Amino acid sequence: MPSHLQVAPEQLPGFLRGLPKAELHIHIEGSLEPELIFALAARNRVSLPYASVDELRAAYAFSDLQSFLDIYYAGASVLLTEQDFFELGWAYLLRAKADNILHTELFFDPQTHTARGVPIAYVIDGLRRAGDLAEAELGIKVELILCFLRHLDEADAFKTLEAATRHIGKFVGVGLDSAERGNPPEKFERVFKVARMMDLRLVAHAGEEGPPAYIWSALDVLGVERIDHGVRALEDPALVQRLLKDQIPLTVCPLSNIKLRVFDTLAKHNLRALLEAGLVVTINSDDPAYFGGYLNQNYVDTFAALGLEARHAVTLADHSFRASFASAAQKSAYTERLQAYCAGWMK
Repeated sequence: MPSHLQVAPEQLPGFLRGLPKAELHIHIEGSLEPELIFALAARNRVSLPYASVDELRAAYAFSDLQSFLDIYYAGASVLLTEQDFFELGWAYLLRAKADNILHTELFFDPQTHTARGVPIAYVIDGLRRAGDLAEAELGIKVELILCFLRHLDEADAFKTLEAATRHIGKFVGVGLDSAERGNPPEKFERVFKVARMMDLRLVAHAGEEGPPAYIWSALDVLGVERIDHGVRALEDPALVQRLLKDQIPLTVCPLSNIKLRVFDTLAKHNLRALLEAGLVVTINSDDPAYFGGYLNQNYVDTFAALGLEARHAVTLADHSFRASFASAAQKSAYTERLQAYCAGWMK
């Protein structure tokens, strides 16, 4: 990456917005904007406990992860058809294009929908159709990652994986999300072992609200390749060394961390410390419709709060491509795009 990049402070927001990048931690259900919730509710004749878009937005004042999840699952109740999932995915991907995202890996939660009687095929095929269209028309490579809900039991996760087997090839891996407290990674050891035998890529949420021990478990028990969040890793120096040695990426979500009270303010976020420790850190939006910003907003707000510079942005973007499940050829092409962009800012 360029070592003589010069971007004036007043130019930095523009540099960040134009930066080619990947997004690796985005829950597609968490990109469901209130306007689309109400539109789908009307189309599908679903009753909502909110009178208007403004009233729903006003409810986005969360005290912790669980208080967010309660509204998150209520919003997802409007998703009933394959077309609904296509429109959900497409709406996010248009925003991704605007944010100069070249590659994105979308988390989706089939159990949220199959529990309501929605066939898993509707979920996967709707999102896959949106992803394929984005690749053809927007130039964005889209992968899907099926996530198990950790507040449910492993038997339900196995049932979900079995139902998804007929769709192998449409998604690239499996993950673990939902309420972290009291739901350690080892609860899902066997289903992750089966997924690994199916040659699926493995990721897991850990070290957001849960302790550093959950990160150890995700690595050693589940065998994951990436840690989603992972901000509590700095509490354990031995864990930091492990992450460094194995170059395990962390998909950090700054605005989410503030909205869910992981940190009090962006100025107190430990992203800079994670970078200075040499870790493979990336910036992501998590659930942008609920947390106040898509990927570029996360970059711009975090850089302003922490006093980060253009060189940090290039590192983060480079990390996002390296940490992705793209092929070697794709990663090389992404890196070339990043280098070309930076060359335009060289003095």
